[in-house]
Amino acid sequence: MRRTGLTVAARAPYACISVSLEFVMTRLASKNLALAAVSLIALLAAPVAAQTIEQNAVAAHIGFLAGEELQGRGSATRDEAIAAAYVAAQFRLAGLTSAPTMDGYLQRAPVTITTPSGAAALSAGQTRLAQGDDFAILTGGLTAASGVVTVATDPAAPPAGAEVLMIAPPEGPSIRAVYGAAMRSGAKVVILRRTAALAEATAHSAPRAPSIRLSETPARGGPAVLVLSPEAYDALAAAGGTVAYDPGQVKIEEGVTTNAIGWLQGSDPSSGVLMISAHLDHIGVRSDGVVMYGANDDASGTVAVIELAKALAANGPHERSIMFVAYGSEEAGLLGSRYFVDHPPIPLEEIAANLEIEMIGDQDPQLPAGVMMMTGFERSNFGQALKDRGALVGPDPYPEQNFFQRSDNYALALKGIVAHTISGWATIPTYHTPEDTIENLNIPFMTNAIQSLVEPLKAMADGAFTPEWAEGGRPEAR
Repeated sequence: MRRTGLTVAARAPYACISVSLEFVMTRLASKNLALAAVSLIALLAAPVAAQTIEQNAVAAHIGFLAGEELQGRGSATRDEAIAAAYVAAQFRLAGLTSAPTMDGYLQRAPVTITTPSGAAALSAGQTRLAQGDDFAILTGGLTAASGVVTVATDPAAPPAGAEVLMIAPPEGPSIRAVYGAAMRSGAKVVILRRTAALAEATAHSAPRAPSIRLSETPARGGPAVLVLSPEAYDALAAAGGTVAYDPGQVKIEEGVTTNAIGWLQGSDPSSGVLMISAHLDHIGVRSDGVVMYGANDDASGTVAVIELAKALAANGPHERSIMFVAYGSEEAGLLGSRYFVDHPPIPLEEIAANLEIEMIGDQDPQLPAGVMMMTGFERSNFGQALKDRGALVGPDPYPEQNFFQRSDNYALALKGIVAHTISGWATIPTYHTPEDTIENLNIPFMTNAIQSLVEPLKAMADGAFTPEWAEGGRPEAR
């Protein structure tokens, strides 16, 4: 992209200067016109202090987004839509406009919501096993299937071509490799003997938790993966023969998930667009009635996007345009960002960089005081440039967790856009628990974290720096 060569110091934020017309006219009417001109230039050239992020404003936004009224902003629910409308209203209040090609601040994506029966069954001869009592569903399980049982002798290398594949995995972390091999086997039903790891994986799975997909994408294939109690597994393996899986009465309905998008027009259309984003949804209300409020995940990031929109609009206009996005249905499989990438309000190649903000409600004790981690920090020069300009960010201390691929930034990164996620504490103990509430947030840390991003992002919007991938840093689509 072409750059004009302007630096931060060379640009004066004229929109934020309030000059008294009476004062100027009086000066110009005086005999000393030269002095008047000097006075006017000095006023226009005066530096503008960084916009202050108010802790009270941060607390107010969080109070609504993670409050009792929105019940955890479940993906593709009315509560999520209300949260998106609130964010859109804040964008408008900050002076943002709708993005090019959009006639408003909301991007609505059609989704298909499939709710399992919660009463699936597995039968073999006269034996009938019930979901909940005898087995849990790990993945899939929405369609009926049957076939002859094949018991794998090597859990890590199950035979191909089996209709119903039974595997007894060893205890320990190798379950991931076993699961991957089973999914590639081509079986219609995979039955796993419960281990401690599988018991933990299915302990909090809701029997009737809905699955959500973008309506324009086909339903995901793959086998029903069932986790049987050791007793039920051993009896079934000994009996052999034909097994039939019945999913029960599955409910399918159409719905909508919502992205909120705001636009701050820049002065140089050729300089590219800076994009700042977060996801506004969470898990919502579990099937047992427990509310998962998602104050940290990711009401905190959504508040950051709102407050940064206000701050950067107040300090504009900027050379680059800035797009602010709050995605829906991240928890359902990064659906909002996937829809955004497939239906962008501007050509994707115009986006110079994307900063996703996720879970900044408290700080990881593994990090230096006040600092947030950036996923894939070493993959580009973006994080270091932000840090050099005062952002409280640093490398991700958990590279083995692959957080870079597990947030909304990844959909854009796969398109070649330099895109990273920052987080205060990615492995926080309240993650996806009912304890992720306002009371467990560190509002002062959160406010300071947002404040530290204002000037660096302003520099990115005004300066000549363009983020670039490091050699080998850009992810490749699989």
